[in-house]
Amino acid sequence: MLDPAIQSYFSERKEAWLKKNVKPSMPEYEVKELEQTCDQQFSLNEWLPNAARRAGQISMSTHPCTFSHPSARKNKNGYVSSVLVEVDRIEDGFLKTGNVSVATDALGNAAALDVYKFLTLTMSDGTTLLSHIQQDSELATKLLSIKSENYQNLKVGFLAMVESSAENITSSKIKQIYFPVENEYHQLSLLTNSGMVYQLRSRLDKLRFSDEVKELRDKKRKNEFSEQGYSEIYGLTTIGYGGTKPQNISVLNNQNGGKAHLLSSLPPSIEKRNIHFPKSDFFVESFKKYDYTDTFKALHILFQADHNNISIRDARDRRLQEIMDLLIEKMWSVRAVSQAQFHQESSSLPSYQRTWLHDDFSVQREESEQWLDKLVNEISRWITRSYEKTLAKQAIKLGEQELSLFTNVVEQNRESLK
Repeated sequence: MLDPAIQSYFSERKEAWLKKNVKPSMPEYEVKELEQTCDQQFSLNEWLPNAARRAGQISMSTHPCTFSHPSARKNKNGYVSSVLVEVDRIEDGFLKTGNVSVATDALGNAAALDVYKFLTLTMSDGTTLLSHIQQDSELATKLLSIKSENYQNLKVGFLAMVESSAENITSSKIKQIYFPVENEYHQLSLLTNSGMVYQLRSRLDKLRFSDEVKELRDKKRKNEFSEQGYSEIYGLTTIGYGGTKPQNISVLNNQNGGKAHLLSSLPPSIEKRNIHFPKSDFFVESFKKYDYTDTFKALHILFQADHNNISIRDARDRRLQEIMDLLIEKMWSVRAVSQAQFHQESSSLPSYQRTWLHDDFSVQREESEQWLDKLVNEISRWITRSYEKTLAKQAIKLGEQELSLFTNVVEQNRESLK
């Protein structure tokens, strides 16, 4: 009794052969003859020896050289040796061959792909037919014990697909880099692990196009509620291998239409910050001289006026309010980035400024005004310093009267500073 997977394989092969050869206009006797021919051609006695002879036309490989160059498989020295990596699986967190279970690829004559599919069938016990043949299992022994050919010849023929020649052959088209180390070398270039490449594509396609994800995406588009979310993968790039002939690269490449996905591996895009949360002093770090130069120059002209009337005083107060408006605007900008940019361990900001500027202290700002009293005094002194800095030697000497004026204007904005 054949394994169900083998039975299904031959049933599909027979069905495809008959579909290709039987025409609707054929008389019944011709159809019967073709059916008999089909049964004979796909009988174990005839098909197995033929398949064993063709198995060597394909080489199984975990890292096919043809992904580096389509013409890399053969050169004047013969066929390039297949790389067939077999390692113990150790899940240590690294992205490497030993951490994933993926399909083994194959490359060679596309006419022998049916043999590859046959040998990679998964039996009822979860093991491939090829593994059964390698282990001389009872299943393999029964399958390959036929009248037309002896077991050993069939086994040798099928195993030619996974056995490398005694001589190691490479190709310059692979562009491998050998770095000398003492009397040996390290190979620096990487060959493509096609099993991992197409396992990645399979998982990405499932994340993006599964029926479940399509349904959830449709709910989102219709603005419908769903307890379950889904993931989106951005920045994917599709790469093609083999052009119009993906079968010339490998079996897995052909099965996937020669298209694989690449995840974005670019460095993060860093946006330049226009607003910085101050580390030690808001008044020093948050303003540039050009922010207030024009306003202080206009204020200086008013200070120099040789008369003092209501128009002069109103103009002076408007200029001082412009400065306060600028300061309050900066305050809100800094508060907007406080959660993202403030770091307690690297901050030496005075406590009253921290209370004033950080969103976490919004409650404290309402409960107490001790911090605000300090802030009002500091803003008044900052206006004085900024005026003197802007006008330099042209600045007039400011006294207690001007400082009191500045304090009064700041007090008028007391609520806006909270």
